[in-house]
Amino acid sequence: MLTDEGAAVLWHGQHIEEEALAFERRLRGQDQRLDSTLRLSCSDWFGVHLLAPVIAEFAIAQPNAVVELLTDARLYSLPRREADLVFCIQPFDEPEVIARRLVHISYGIYQKKGLAPPGLGNGAGTDLIIMDTAFGGMPDAVWLSRVLPKARIATRSNNREVQARLCALGRGVAVLPRPLGDAIPEIERINLGEDPPGRDTFVGYHRDLKRLARLRALLELVIARISGASRRTQPTPYHRTSRGAIQSVPTDSTSQRPG
Repeated sequence: MLTDEGAAVLWHGQHIEEEALAFERRLRGQDQRLDSTLRLSCSDWFGVHLLAPVIAEFAIAQPNAVVELLTDARLYSLPRREADLVFCIQPFDEPEVIARRLVHISYGIYQKKGLAPPGLGNGAGTDLIIMDTAFGGMPDAVWLSRVLPKARIATRSNNREVQARLCALGRGVAVLPRPLGDAIPEIERINLGEDPPGRDTFVGYHRDLKRLARLRALLELVIARISGASRRTQPTPYHRTSRGAIQSVPTDSTSQRPG
């Protein structure tokens, strides 16, 4: 335990660090150049399937700008300058962060193509690929436990790309974001009578960077490509199989993907 003197020194040290970070952010926010680094943070699948095409387009338009993309389950701190632009599924609660809802992501339940889909009912005999226990309270995990209460948990992972790969290998059914699941040719979306709940994705940056030219340029492109494309997404039709389950009708998956 710290002494009173030690606690005072610690408080002053933390205060000095916060002031130094704030000063650095303000200096960066006044930088109008487009030829420097931007650090982005998001989840794995979001980076691969939604942000990567936008970053590639941005690199063509701004060849001297460097975009560093960090994909991690951990939420990077904007006030501490761990990232300049963060994409996450929870609204930001820091008062110094400027944020907006970027896009609503629809989710679906998928299985390997060619397999008999689960029958409508309690899910007995069905293997599940789900999030790890740290994310057991996520809406899709709660939804699965309700619509398939007798299904067996076969595999857990906190990585949606890993879940999709296991699904493609026939390890079980998985709830996946539509932009990820629809892009994988080895799996197909099925319907158990209702869709899994979707999630909003938010984007945020520190208010000290609101005048940063390269951040504004990239954010405008992200909004145009991801938010704009999601408004044009059309639902995929379904048909009933002879076994009574409901199965998706194959469609052009590119029309279902934002971006």
